[in-house]
Amino acid sequence: SFRICKFPTMVPDAEKTGPRVTVKNDARITRVGKFIRKYRLDEVCQLLDVWRGKMTFVGTRPEVEKYVAHYTPEMRATLLLPAGITSEASIYYKDEADRIYLEKILPEKMKYNLRAVERFSLFREWGIMIKTVLAVCGKNYRDNDRQEERQ
Repeated sequence: SFRICKFPTMVPDAEKTGPRVTVKNDARITRVGKFIRKYRLDEVCQLLDVWRGKMTFVGTRPEVEKYVAHYTPEMRATLLLPAGITSEASIYYKDEADRIYLEKILPEKMKYNLRAVERFSLFREWGIMIKTVLAVCGKNYRDNDRQEERQ
């Protein structure tokens, strides 16, 4: 486990007043925080983590320990590689809710993360970085896009 550099975008003690995962219109997000999150500026300071060698540009997004405790042995394989700022799973699952996250989204995200471990290539990493930029610029990836990626 390690600390991630992020700009604060939520009210103080937000983790005490709601789930660890935030959704798009979470009331705990500040007005400035909405702007920062909309353009993913909260991720920019993670470049320091990449520079220090604690993260990579593309790799499994780090999870809160609460969720890692629910990983299956297969899912734990994603912890063998350095964490990343972006991943296929983070593109497709930008907004999620706590209970739904744990029961439905986390297992789906881990399928992408495990596939990334199995099929690692520099070409795929570049593709994910391009998809990330497109997603931040407003490109929506729908379920049919996810179906194509799974095949």
